[in-house]
Amino acid sequence: MLTSLRQVKCPFCAIDDDRVVDTRPAEDGVAVRRRRECAACGQRYTTFERIEEVGLYIVKRSGEREPFDRDKIVRGVTSACKNRPVDTDALALLAMSVEEQMRLLGRDVTSEEVGLATLEALRHVDDVAYVRFASVYKGFEGTDDFAREIRMLVKATAPKSKTVQ
Repeated sequence: MLTSLRQVKCPFCAIDDDRVVDTRPAEDGVAVRRRRECAACGQRYTTFERIEEVGLYIVKRSGEREPFDRDKIVRGVTSACKNRPVDTDALALLAMSVEEQMRLLGRDVTSEEVGLATLEALRHVDDVAYVRFASVYKGFEGTDDFAREIRMLVKATAPKSKTVQ
């Protein structure tokens, strides 16, 4: 989709005739800073150009689409980590990591994909929080479900040592 570029209006006289007198990277290369001079009044002003992020959307089980909300992940894992020795910064990083994984897919993602990615990330943060989150996410109905999930969590045991004869 092509859109026509509109000139930037001078903040002093509102004329859209200017020239760029200096361009340099800004915000660690994420943006471009342009110093402009108005052709009408001669005043100088600065503009910034940034990449507009493409919106990430979640497709819910009902088929409804909604914008990705990192705070929902943070709230869910914070609840699972209640009374656990887990740093809130680690949870924010976990949510950012899940969001980045979803963005790399380059398409709308399902709520199931987000949930599984969150669950996998939480596995590396805290075992108890992982089981708590899994119990809600997977809808555990009884102790057998907890036991099965804990067995799968503990299954990552050290390989058997070979005896040399």
